[in-house]
Amino acid sequence: MNYSEVFGKVVSHCKEYGFIFPSGEIYDGLSAVYDYGPAGVQLKRNLSDAWWKAMTQKFDNIVGLDAAILMPPTVWKASGHVDAFNDPLIDNKDSKKRYRADVLVEDYIEKLLEKARKEEEKLIKKGKTPEEAARMPQVKKSVEKAEAARIRLAEVVNAGDMHAFKRLIDDLEIVCPESGTRNWTDVRQFNLMFKTRLGAVADEGADLYLRPETAQGIFVNFLNVQKSSRMKVPFGVAQIGKAFRNEIVARQFIFRMREFEQMEMQYFVRPGTQSEHYRFWKEERMRWHLSLGIPAERLRYKDHDKLAHYADAATDIEFYYPFGWKETEGIHSRTDYDLRRHQEFSGKKQTYFDPETQESYIPYVVETSVGLDRTVLMHLCNAYAEEEAPTAEGGTEVRTVLRFHPAVAPTYVAVLPLVKKDGMAEAAKSIHERLKNRFFSAYDEKDAVGRRYRRQDAKGTPFCVTIDTETLSDGTVTVRERDSMAQERVSTDALESYLAAKSTGV
Repeated sequence: MNYSEVFGKVVSHCKEYGFIFPSGEIYDGLSAVYDYGPAGVQLKRNLSDAWWKAMTQKFDNIVGLDAAILMPPTVWKASGHVDAFNDPLIDNKDSKKRYRADVLVEDYIEKLLEKARKEEEKLIKKGKTPEEAARMPQVKKSVEKAEAARIRLAEVVNAGDMHAFKRLIDDLEIVCPESGTRNWTDVRQFNLMFKTRLGAVADEGADLYLRPETAQGIFVNFLNVQKSSRMKVPFGVAQIGKAFRNEIVARQFIFRMREFEQMEMQYFVRPGTQSEHYRFWKEERMRWHLSLGIPAERLRYKDHDKLAHYADAATDIEFYYPFGWKETEGIHSRTDYDLRRHQEFSGKKQTYFDPETQESYIPYVVETSVGLDRTVLMHLCNAYAEEEAPTAEGGTEVRTVLRFHPAVAPTYVAVLPLVKKDGMAEAAKSIHERLKNRFFSAYDEKDAVGRRYRRQDAKGTPFCVTIDTETLSDGTVTVRERDSMAQERVSTDALESYLAAKSTGV
C-alpha cells in the first residue's frame, strides 16, 4: 500500500475502532475539534506517561508542574503573544473561504514534490536507478520549482511583508482549492488567541485569554519551583497540558486542532552553556521517538529558516506523515528572553544566585516542546498496515493491523476462550482477572477465535492468550504474537513473567 494512501484509512479506522471521533458529531461536529474514544484515550495516556517518565523519572534535576490555563492577561503581553502571535490570512472572493497564506504556498510546494516522487517511481519501474531518476528533466523541474518557492516563502515570512506574500501567491498562480479561481484578497495578519471574559457580568469583566501555549505557565513559576524544590541550575520543569489556538485553517485530522495538548520541558541553564544543552536535548528527544518504534527513515531534523525573536537556535523533529514531512516536536534555545520580559512587566526579579560562580543572573532556557496529539497521529500512521494473512481454511485474506510499540499499545494482551463452553470461558476470565492487575488486558469471547484475532490486530493488541482444552488438562495456554502471528504454548504459572519480558517498555 502506498504510504500516501494511508491517511484516509487511518481516519476511518480511528472512528471504527474507538480511537478518535469528531466532537459533538450528532450535532454535525465542530471543525477541528475531536474526542478521544476508549482506545484513543489509552494510547494518548500511554504516550504521555512514557514522556513523563522519560523526563521526570529518568532525570533527577527535572520536576513537574501543572499550571492553570487561565493566567493574568499581562502574561501574554509580556510574552509577545498579544502583539505578535499572528498568522497570515487570505480570502478567496469567489468561494468566500479563508486560508493561511503560508499553508497555500506549502501545499503548492508539496504538490510539486509529490509530482516529482511519482515521476521517480515511474522511471524506477522502467529500470532507472533512483539516482538516474532524480536527474531526469521531468523530476528536476518540479524539484527546482519547489525549492525556488520555498526560498521565496522563507524570505517573505522573514520580512513579514504581507504585500510580498500576495505577490508570491499571484506569481505561483495558486488557485483556491474550492472555487479554482485566483480572485484573492490582500494578505493580512490574524491573531490566534481565544479571548474570554472574567467576571459575572460580561461587560464589566476583565479580558482573559485561553493560553496558546503551556510554556509561559512554567516561566512565571520559575522561582516558585526553584525555591520550593531546592533546585540548582541546570534544572528543568516539565508540564503536560491543554492549549488553544484559533487556527485559520485547522485540518489534517488531529494534526492541527483548535484545542490540543502539549508536552513541554523548559530547561534553565547558565548563560553561555546553552549550546551544549541544546545539542544534548536535540539528540535526547530524537532517541525517545526512536525508542518507541518510530523508524529512523521517517524522522529528521529541520533547522528553522527564520529564528524566533527569542531564540538563538531552533530545530524541529519532523515525521514523514502521509501528507509529507511535518513538525512533531521543536527544540529551541530561548536565551533569557522569557524570564527577562516577565521581570520587566511584573517588576519582580527573576534572577538566580549561583552558589558555584557566586553571581546572580537570569538563566537561559532550552525548550523541548512536543505536540501530544501529533505524536498520537504519528504512531497511528506509522503503525497502520494492511497485509495478506492466512486463514483457518488454508486460504489468505487481507488483515488490518496496528503495529504499536508494546509500551504504548492501548491494550497489551487479550484473553480469548476458544469456545464459551466446557469451562474454557471460566478459566479465561480467571486468567484475565489476574493479568489485568499488571497489564492492560481485554477479555473477548464473541465470534470465532480467528475473527477475534483480526479484531485485536486492528486495535493494535500485541498479544492474544487463547484458552483451550489443553489449558484445562495441562495448564498451558497459546500466546499469539501480533506482528508475526507466531504462536507459543506457555504455562499459566509463567504467563505473567513471559508477557512482562516481552513488554520492552521505556
